[in-house]
Amino acid sequence: METGSAAGAETTGTEPKWTGLPPGLLRMRRLLLVVWLGLLALAVGLLLGLLAGPVWAAFALLPLAVLAWGWVLLGRNWRSWRYAERADDLLITRGVLWREETVVPYGRMQLVEVTSGPVERHFGLASVQLHTAAAATDATIPGLDPAEAERLRDRLTELGEARSAGL
Repeated sequence: METGSAAGAETTGTEPKWTGLPPGLLRMRRLLLVVWLGLLALAVGLLLGLLAGPVWAAFALLPLAVLAWGWVLLGRNWRSWRYAERADDLLITRGVLWREETVVPYGRMQLVEVTSGPVERHFGLASVQLHTAAAATDATIPGLDPAEAERLRDRLTELGEARSAGL
């Protein structure tokens, strides 16, 4: 009897081991921000400079201000993403102003897939997407190294099959 309560105290009192996202995701998102807003600033500056005069070309500074603001926000958002594998479920937490924590029980997972678009592949990144019976609890972990994404997919699939066997 004491052994069970001691084991229960260990599992409830133990903080999960959180894993953050790799820095490649932040680099990719910041590069995309610079490319798109840099092109927008250039287009606005050229068009306004040619059509309305050089004074109006100063409005090209607005996309650059948004770029600086977005640079900081992307860093804060990237640091907020974490996930932890526990004994019975996967925790995913994210958000700066509005914190969101998703708990996905292994036995409820129906499909775990690894996706990687062309930009992600160029940066050597992949995402793990978890599908459950309830669409509201679907979860994604973006920007993982492909090897970690595959390891996580295999582990979650294995744990999901083991937990759902009893249902």
